[in-house]
Amino acid sequence: MSIRSIFYSTLSASALCITSATAAVACEGPIKVGVLHSLSGSMAISETTLKDAMLMLIEQQNASGGLLGCELEAVVVDPASDWPLFAEKARELLTVNEVDVIFGNWTSVSRKSVLPVIEELNGLLFYPVQYEGEESSKNVFYTGAAPNQQAIPATDYFLEELGVEKFALLGTDYVYPRTTNNILESYLKDNGIAADDIFVNYTPFGQSDWATIVADVVALGEDGKQVGVISTINGDANIGFYKELAAAGISADDIPVVAFSVGEEELSGLDTSNLVGHLAAWNYFQSAESEANADFIAAWKAFAGEERVTNDPMEAHFIGFNMWVNAATEAGTTDVDAVRAAMYGQEYPNLTGGTAVMLPNHHLAKPVLIGEIQADGQFDIISQTSEVPGDAWTDFLPASAVLKSDWKDLGCGMYNVETETCVQLTSNY
Repeated sequence: MSIRSIFYSTLSASALCITSATAAVACEGPIKVGVLHSLSGSMAISETTLKDAMLMLIEQQNASGGLLGCELEAVVVDPASDWPLFAEKARELLTVNEVDVIFGNWTSVSRKSVLPVIEELNGLLFYPVQYEGEESSKNVFYTGAAPNQQAIPATDYFLEELGVEKFALLGTDYVYPRTTNNILESYLKDNGIAADDIFVNYTPFGQSDWATIVADVVALGEDGKQVGVISTINGDANIGFYKELAAAGISADDIPVVAFSVGEEELSGLDTSNLVGHLAAWNYFQSAESEANADFIAAWKAFAGEERVTNDPMEAHFIGFNMWVNAATEAGTTDVDAVRAAMYGQEYPNLTGGTAVMLPNHHLAKPVLIGEIQADGQFDIISQTSEVPGDAWTDFLPASAVLKSDWKDLGCGMYNVETETCVQLTSNY
């Protein structure tokens, strides 16, 4: 039975039970997997892909025997790119649908909306997109990148490989860009970049008028110093920014841009002529050469259509889902506390040829990749590191540098290493 037929059918719970040689007791009903991604609104293009990826992964798992003797059932909801609605839908998933786990969210503002709900109800969320750090919840596994797995390495590339001397930190006005840019500002100053050589600008969601901002960026280089742009601009608005750069006669050689929210999905079907040569920092690209990635791409195209592309948050869901399956199998239950305990030290092959490891701070160890945009909307991987452990608390802000997260041994996500005390157990919403 396909996941589509499972989701839309009205079969009784007993019909969803499957046999398993390892199951201790007969299945009493499906194991429900919450899928919390926007299917409408401004984030629909990006998040619908992640919904589809989850349906594929669940379908594959059911085809291989399900989990603990039971079939998995996807419970898909649409928070509609509305941040308060994310909290409502998370509560609905946990209290009405009684899901065993949730895979979802894209933006940090939606995750912050969900956090108090899942902590109150002891839910379990796998969050697959890069984020600003400065957080560690016992109820969230952060399978996307922390700043030290994306933003900091991208900045190092600008400093060490491209000789960038002046930095334009351009972001959409919400929590991820502001926090990330605070970290980057501090990091750049620590590396000898003067405050006057750092330009910071925030724009609303959907910003379309980039002429003045591009003029300001160009003006940074009037003294002959190399300028680089680090973009935490929300995906769609990037296109207007790149077009304005091109209209001003600025190429990637003149002013390189590295983005953290432009990926294969956002580039597919677009005219990429204005973007060629610019950069993106992720932990996965479709162009990665590995047997695992070739198999994943083939499975995805067979499931979703030949024209569909893969991207970094999909890999994060791929890793997180399979780790959850393995942890639940080891624990013999989908109980959140038992699964959480079994998650620490979980290893699973990533799609770039290495191995992802789940750390006690609920972050993965993952490689950092920098890709150069090509005319076909794919990325030429020009830099790749070995696996970097994700850091929940940055070393580059004084208040955070003294904090560590260790849910396995310390039972604390905000532990002060100087006072040797747990600051608080709930997340800082």
